[in-house]
Amino acid sequence: MFERFTKAARATVKGAAAHAERGGAAVVTPEHLLLALLDREDTRAAAVLGRLCPPEHRPSLLAALSDARRRAGLSRADAEALAGLGIDVGAIVERVEETHGAGALAGDRKDAGWWSGRLTFSREAKTVLEKSLRVALARKDREIGDEHLLLALTALGGVVAEALADHGVTFASVDTALSSPAPL
Repeated sequence: MFERFTKAARATVKGAAAHAERGGAAVVTPEHLLLALLDREDTRAAAVLGRLCPPEHRPSLLAALSDARRRAGLSRADAEALAGLGIDVGAIVERVEETHGAGALAGDRKDAGWWSGRLTFSREAKTVLEKSLRVALARKDREIGDEHLLLALTALGGVVAEALADHGVTFASVDTALSSPAPL
């Protein structure tokens, strides 16, 4: 599949691995893919993200991702569903962090157990990569670009899609932005 990736898409995947490594994660996640997309310049995905989520909105996007990481990757919808069962995720996070320190529920630390020294992709990140292929095929594109990775991130749901949607970046808005010419 990677032979169909454009240079920009390959750079994004490598950038995601670099983000994971710098953050001390044992696996590359969809969040790392988004962070790598946010780093990109002069690509289709960068142009779309620049229009839909300008740089001044990025700190709140990153804060939303950080909040989700503190909740062990639970989306707000997951936390609300648990609240309906009488489980206060916020209280659990506070108690765990009191005992084990800030970010204890993130669960992606290299030092959490045995680590081979080589980063792998989480099941969710692999799903994003697979979905990017399906998106490219559905759009009748010959290659998988970073814009297909962005579309896949918005299409699959979960914490990253939720944070992006809260900032106006949805599958529909990305698809529309890709289909329309860039404003001068």
